[in-house]
Amino acid sequence: MSFPFSQEIIKDGMIRTFHEDVDSEELKWHFDLNERFVVCEHETDWLLQFDNQLPQKIKKGDVIHIPPHIYHRVIKGTGNLTVKIKEITN
Repeated sequence: MSFPFSQEIIKDGMIRTFHEDVDSEELKWHFDLNERFVVCEHETDWLLQFDNQLPQKIKKGDVIHIPPHIYHRVIKGTGNLTVKIKEITN
């Protein structure tokens, strides 16, 4: 399976990078089986949208909680988007 990001596994989670040349069509609505906490450590104009909600700006330093089984998607901005993800498995 092909993903629209590159990923590095680290001690306490993973780092994902969505590259600026990713096709927006690859950034599909999806849900995760486990709870996740996402942090962006740089300024960006990429957005995150949860089902039935308006897109929200991904802000440097904010912790975004993504509950399990909740549909969401990333909306492409300019430059790369790199986030650190901590996944809580049940």
